[in-house]
Amino acid sequence: MSAEHSSPTEAESAYFNSYPPPKALEKHEALARAFVAHHVEANRRVVLVTSGGTTVPLENQTVRFIDNFSAGTRGATSAEYFLEAGYAVIFLHRQFSLLPYSRHYSHSTNCFLDFMDEDDNGGPDGSGRIVVRNEYQDAMRDVLRKYRYAKNNNLLLLLPFTTVTEYMFELRSIANIMRPLGANAMFYLAAAVSDFFIPRHRMAEHKIQSSDIPEDVYTGYNDDSHPPAKSKKLIIDLDPVPKFLHRLVDGWSPANSMIVSFKLETDPNLLVYKARTSLQRYSHHLVIGNLLSTRKWEVVFVTPDPPYERWIRVPKARRSKSVSGIEDQIGLAERKDASQGASSATTTTTTTTPAVGDESAAGTTEKHAADGGDDSEHVDIEIESLIVPQLVAMHTKKIEQASRN
Repeated sequence: MSAEHSSPTEAESAYFNSYPPPKALEKHEALARAFVAHHVEANRRVVLVTSGGTTVPLENQTVRFIDNFSAGTRGATSAEYFLEAGYAVIFLHRQFSLLPYSRHYSHSTNCFLDFMDEDDNGGPDGSGRIVVRNEYQDAMRDVLRKYRYAKNNNLLLLLPFTTVTEYMFELRSIANIMRPLGANAMFYLAAAVSDFFIPRHRMAEHKIQSSDIPEDVYTGYNDDSHPPAKSKKLIIDLDPVPKFLHRLVDGWSPANSMIVSFKLETDPNLLVYKARTSLQRYSHHLVIGNLLSTRKWEVVFVTPDPPYERWIRVPKARRSKSVSGIEDQIGLAERKDASQGASSATTTTTTTTPAVGDESAAGTTEKHAADGGDDSEHVDIEIESLIVPQLVAMHTKKIEQASRN
């Protein structure tokens, strides 16, 4: 049976049987099982936060791979706010991407050594203690205390992955392990999962050679109709990564759990439409849409229930600086969607509510934070601090509904 005509269960079986499990999977399963059991006993909510990008290897013995821009900022930041809200967090992250708490220093524009100094009270042999510099003491103490509290109370479990296949194995396994949590489970799928890959049976075994050895030029094709080109080109034929999000909803995840996914776009004309399409296709409870150019300042919640579409924005005076951000595009996706109206290719009726945060409607002047004052007096707000409380409130309603049924 061809892949397009196979059932979701058959497609799942075919994919996972084509790859060996990740070497760390068994260890990660044991850690996740103990973590979940601990919090089931405590009747605590647990959120699986996925974070960072996934690589697409070009060779089985990988030297080259395709990657994306994600550093894991959304996931690492959100994990901290979930912990503050009383959740336990399984943090499934791309290896070496941002981590909760250490993110404040590990990817700083300063070298981490700039935060340190040598105690002046060192001995005659120069063996002074290493200390945090005075100007960083308060901020670092606050972060350290939060991190220690989370670790000492077994509230944070860090599990790494690298490739898209490792991610799929880990997600399926952890979702099944979380089943005893029932409605207390949430899935916050912030990882930037690759859309395309090379199936293992078509992957080069060894490092792809350059055109110095033209007979070994790798094309990525798997049939004789596309012979290797005798040139310095590398042509790669990628297949779509199988979409298992339906299986997460219908097979892997706990009954009554809450599933939140993300949709990132660069075109304001497509954002809301693509988010709605994802919601309808995968039956998640919420899709959070964001534009690449404004993702640190605004997102849109797209839900199957009224109001269907809700924007969350950081007030203008409280926005963090962003090298890649374009402030002129804030509100653009909302205005595009409103102007399309009934012509939008969707059957969902759309109603928008004032944005959480700046409470401005599309195309209107944004309000400053309630305390007013000069911009320099304001502390930057991370948009995740606005997103997570909204999700906690939605999750609470879902838990209450499940308890009544």
